Amino acid sequence: MYEKLMKDLPDNKESLQAQIRIRYESDTNQTRIRYGPGTLRSSPIAYCFVAFFPELHPMNTWLFYNEAIIPADTPIITAGSRGLRFGDGLFETIKVVNGKMPLFDLHIERMNQGLNLLNITLPDHYTPDYLTQIILDLYNRNNIPGAARVRITIFRGNGTLFATEEPHASIIIQAEPLASDYLAFNETGFTIDVCPVVQKSVDQLANLKSNNYLPYVIAAQYARQHQLNECLVLNTHNRICDGTISNIFRIHQNSIYTPPLSEGGVAGVMRKYLLTALSKAGYAVHEKICTPDELEAANEVFLTNALYGIRWVARFRNKMYTNKLVAELHQKVEQLTS
Repeated sequence: MYEKLMKDLPDNKESLQAQIRIRYESDTNQTRIRYGPGTLRSSPIAYCFVAFFPELHPMNTWLFYNEAIIPADTPIITAGSRGLRFGDGLFETIKVVNGKMPLFDLHIERMNQGLNLLNITLPDHYTPDYLTQIILDLYNRNNIPGAARVRITIFRGNGTLFATEEPHASIIIQAEPLASDYLAFNETGFTIDVCPVVQKSVDQLANLKSNNYLPYVIAAQYARQHQLNECLVLNTHNRICDGTISNIFRIHQNSIYTPPLSEGGVAGVMRKYLLTALSKAGYAVHEKICTPDELEAANEVFLTNALYGIRWVARFRNKMYTNKLVAELHQKVEQLTS
C-alpha cells in the first residue's frame, strides 16, 4: 500500500494549495486524511497529497477528529476524556443540502456563544471557512447522495474535574444521510406529551446544546416507551421548555407563540430564524411562557429544528389540532431555507 501511495503522489506536491494529506500507518493498517501544512515523511508512515482512495477502507465511511479524517469505526475516545466523564462540551447539528448549509451562520454563532460560556477554546484556524471545508469534504467522501445531517461535537479533552491536559478542545465532525422525505410535510401529524420524570433547571447553561443531555435522554426514552413522536420537557416551574430535539410553537387566534429562552429551552437555530423571518413576512409572532394547559388550548401546534424545519403536531394528550396555518408555514419555510 505504501508503494501505491508513493506512486500516486503528484510531482508538484509542495505547491498544492489544498494542503490535504493522507497518512498511511502500515503497522495498524489505518488511513488518515490530514488537514494543514506538513512535509513528506519516510516509511512506515507516509504523508502524501492525494484526493482519496476509497479502497483503503471498505466501509467507505469517515469522520473528522482533531485535524484528521479517519475511518468512522476508529477508536478515538480514551477513559480520561472529560467529554465522556463529565459531559464537558457541546454539539451542533447542521443540515447540508447540495453542498450548501442553510442557517450555517446561526449555527456558528450559537456554537461560539456556547464555547465562550464554557470557557472552551479551539485552535485559531477553526474559522467558519475551515469548518465548511471539512464538512463538505466529509459530505463528499461519505458519498452522501442527497441531504446530510452533520454533527459537530466539541469537548475539553482529557483531564480531571479540576484540570485539563490540553490547551485546546477536541473536535469530532460526522456526516450521515438524511431520509429522502425529510422535507415532506407530515400529513398524519405528531403525537406528543410531557415527560413527567424530569424537570430542567433554568440557568445560564440551559440554552446550550450541551453534551450533558440527560434530561432529553430520559424524555426520549419516555417517548419511545409510550409510542410518542416527541416528548416535551418542563422546567422547575412546571412550564414547557422544549422537546427532546425541537422547539415548540403554538398558534392561538392567528398569533404564533413560543416559550422565551428564559424558560430553559435550547436556543434552537430554526427557532431564532423563524422569530425574525415570520415577523418580516407579516405574521404575529411572540415569545410567551406556556403551560401544558395553555398548549392544550391552542388551535394549532408545531415543532421546529434545523434539520426538518417544521413538523405538525396533531395530538397533545386528548387535544386534536388542525394544520391550516402550519401547512402554510411549512411551505414558506421550505422555500426560504432550501
